[in-house]
Amino acid sequence: MTRFATLATALALASGIAGAASAQEIVRGGNPQSPIASVVTVPASFDTIYVSGMTPPVVDDKATGVAKYGDTKTQTIGVIKRLQDALKTQGADLGDVVMMRVLLVGDPAKGGKMDFAGMMEGYKMFFGTAEQPNKPSRITSQISGLVADGMLVEIEVQAAKKK
Repeated sequence: MTRFATLATALALASGIAGAASAQEIVRGGNPQSPIASVVTVPASFDTIYVSGMTPPVVDDKATGVAKYGDTKTQTIGVIKRLQDALKTQGADLGDVVMMRVLLVGDPAKGGKMDFAGMMEGYKMFFGTAEQPNKPSRITSQISGLVADGMLVEIEVQAAKKK
């Protein structure tokens, strides 16, 4: 009888712990002044959404090279809006993004160096704002090229949405 009571108590505690864990929220850590989260923890009670790398929309179809897509800031804004639209198809939004990978091509106007400041200007319009305070973990890398001449930005994200 004692063994049965102990087992019942253990099962009750385990189900209580599992219930508490499923009620948890995403935890974003790091310096609050930083534009990104240095660490993000997603509990098991969330679905993960993977969004493929998005490239910028054309802003001037008569132009060639970078002018066809705009500068790094313009391209970043266009890409993030595309990501936002993709997330909406899954019932999610930018506040659900937990990981971001940013690929930047060196800007010819900047001597072939990536325009990190321009990317950040566009990024900060969508993340860490009063309207949308959540910030993802992120990596930003310079690469040699993208699929079309003049594209400077490609971004892929992972988002987490409560089940």
